[in-house]
Amino acid sequence: MKRYGFPAGSVLVLAGVAMHVPDYLMARHDHFMMAGMPMSGLMTTGMVLIAAGLVLAVWGLLPGRAELAARARRVPATQRYAALDRAELSPAHRVLAIVLFVGLVIDTMKPASLGFVAPGMVKEYGLDRSEIASLPFAGITGTVVGSLLWGYLADVFGRRSTILFTGLMYVATSICGFMPSFGWNLAMCFAMGIAAGGMLPVVYSLMSESIPARQRGWLLVLQSGMAAALGYLIASGATSLLVPHLSWRVLWLLGAPTGVLLVVLTRWIPESPRFLLACGRDEEAAEVMHRYGVRAVPADPASTAGAPPLRLPALLTGSLLPRTAGILVYGLGWGVVNWGFITFLPVFLQTAGSGTRPSDLLLLSSVFALPATAVAAVAYARWSSRRAMLAYAGVTGLVLLLFGVLDPSGPGHGALLVALISLLLSGAAGMIAMLAPYAAEVYPTTLRATGSGVAAASSKVGGMLGPVLLTTAPRIGTLALVSAVPVAAAAYALWRTGIETAGRPLVEAVTPVEQEG
Repeated sequence: MKRYGFPAGSVLVLAGVAMHVPDYLMARHDHFMMAGMPMSGLMTTGMVLIAAGLVLAVWGLLPGRAELAARARRVPATQRYAALDRAELSPAHRVLAIVLFVGLVIDTMKPASLGFVAPGMVKEYGLDRSEIASLPFAGITGTVVGSLLWGYLADVFGRRSTILFTGLMYVATSICGFMPSFGWNLAMCFAMGIAAGGMLPVVYSLMSESIPARQRGWLLVLQSGMAAALGYLIASGATSLLVPHLSWRVLWLLGAPTGVLLVVLTRWIPESPRFLLACGRDEEAAEVMHRYGVRAVPADPASTAGAPPLRLPALLTGSLLPRTAGILVYGLGWGVVNWGFITFLPVFLQTAGSGTRPSDLLLLSSVFALPATAVAAVAYARWSSRRAMLAYAGVTGLVLLLFGVLDPSGPGHGALLVALISLLLSGAAGMIAMLAPYAAEVYPTTLRATGSGVAAASSKVGGMLGPVLLTTAPRIGTLALVSAVPVAAAAYALWRTGIETAGRPLVEAVTPVEQEG
């Protein structure tokens, strides 16, 4: 009976979302402006079905108490992980990387759309700058909660189950585009943030635990950066192509088909073999390893005794404390730039009258920024993970300083503006592309998703400061200078606390031998 929980819950969620469509179509003659419309009985029923479907899906995915108790008593034979580190990159590895790349693109589109829906909301709801600033605050706060929550649950319940539920939540929260009031938009945007916040730490935990050590660094960074850039590119492209015809609401409605796509693609996502070994599910781990062309190493009975699996408090103790602190500051620095500066660029550019549509300008800059991801991947894997992260933080900080000094948002500065935005997106994309793989590489398996969740949450906390920056900065130059400060702090923190991970086996002990790069 329990195995039907997720399929049945998915059907209820899809039915609930479909019940919102008639009200949306009724507003098509007024360019889909639904502000002030009453919440119909059909929409209310749909929301009830969605809530019931999510609860049913959770029940179907979570393991039973007996299995959880067995996991808690099991300590893995860590020497068996060496076979995964020494493996060759197989076709199954490539399929996994492609499927998870699609998931990351879908995930990036959600928060990237925050800046693009803002101008339409301002017009439809008659909002001022301080009011619209609460929208990204609600969404980013949700991503912080989601990163911490799903990261922890992925270490307890598994990587694949968490990805499945995240995809279903994308479908459920797409109803944000049907909400008739700004208050409802805030509530649903918070829920959407919870869904989006969990994808990043889970994907990189799964990827780092499945990909061989020699290919892990460059592949994870390339995947991270390309997904971030492409997600932003698709969001800006959808704004240019769809919003003029279907209003800003369509950017939220895209969550339904993309969420369904993600759920379908999980068919090609096996559970992490390291997670299975850590849980004592040796037969399942052997099957997944065989799929990757890896032969499981027999366990040494002596290695299965020891301390119980680590949990969240361990991130703030012993040798893990300095690296956690460095990751937190680095993530915060990127978050302020991305959510406090880049997200609000469309608002500032629209106000300044830069001579072109903000969405078109950002779309063009996103295209120019894409090659920087490949450079970041090579630098991270072939040069130094630590030094590459420092270099990209330096580029980002320098561009922000130039924004502050030159203030290129006025008419006649189109070429300069494109150049600076392209460099800024390149630097910021490199920072976040390397942060997620780095966080996944410096924590042991029993803490990997939790630690990655903390890293992802720190990158979103900067977004919670974005509304403050938006309401206090009188011009784009001032906002750029203020945003440069945490980036400088991020570079300093990594310089003091960072460890080298390029080409090295994943951390599996609490106090590994750390070699500075």
